[in-house]
Amino acid sequence: MADSSSTLYELISRSGYHPEVVSAGLRDALAGEDVVRFVLQHEPTFDRDEIRRHMTVLAMTPTRLVLVHTDEHPADELVSSPYTSTTCEAIGLEKVESVVVTRIVAEGATEPTEAVLSIGWGAMRRIDVEPAQCADPECEADHGYTGAVSSDDFTLRSSSAAEGGAAVARLMDFARTLSAATTAHSYTVS
Repeated sequence: MADSSSTLYELISRSGYHPEVVSAGLRDALAGEDVVRFVLQHEPTFDRDEIRRHMTVLAMTPTRLVLVHTDEHPADELVSSPYTSTTCEAIGLEKVESVVVTRIVAEGATEPTEAVLSIGWGAMRRIDVEPAQCADPECEADHGYTGAVSSDDFTLRSSSAAEGGAAVARLMDFARTLSAATTAHSYTVS
């Protein structure tokens, strides 16, 4: 397990994207726990005439899911020079309510060329509401509204075209491990 932690910190350092800031946020969020599995994604964001980068670290410990996200920001009215912001969240594995994986597999291929991982733990909910309908096409009555409540906490997409096939495989491996951990009665991963 300690090897996964070392590998993760090494990859953060090699990325060159504010490694001290990202590592400090991760170290604080891990609170001394070892990393079992991780996904590291460093990507650009296009904003008008600017390209800004951001990094997401998704790490699983034996007992928690840790999310660290760092963004770059231009100077603004509050901060006079460009800056980064890092948000860290640690969720107990027992709190994870859903692990949703969407795989995109090209025709004739066997492995996904893209994967989207969505994880819900109940911190944020999305409500989709629409007018209720009945089966009678002549009906003009007001049937109220119907809707769905879904957990919408975190989504991460990985694509062979953008990050490479190995990144998609790592995301799928992370999703399998997280899904297995959320079914365990002890809520620990080894």
